[in-house]
Amino acid sequence: MTVKYFATIRTYAGETERRIDDAPAGMRELLTSLAARYGTAFRRAVFSGDQLSGEIIILVNGRNVVHLEGLDTPLEAGDEVSIFPMVAGG
Repeated sequence: MTVKYFATIRTYAGETERRIDDAPAGMRELLTSLAARYGTAFRRAVFSGDQLSGEIIILVNGRNVVHLEGLDTPLEAGDEVSIFPMVAGG
């Protein structure tokens, strides 16, 4: 599995992407593991309490997890996960 980070999420992670050989079973496990690795700023960016933050966009193989199963989205070894902050512009 490859996890790619964009914009401020990249800053919190301190890297542009991470290869994960032992893919977790689901999105909640992945984000919990990444938050333990990257710390409080990353955790606050991806979680709101025990739910997915409304300030984040997470894609699994190009599909938004909001339209899949959210934090219960299952993951597989070959998946590509992309994590973006919500962006507004004008």
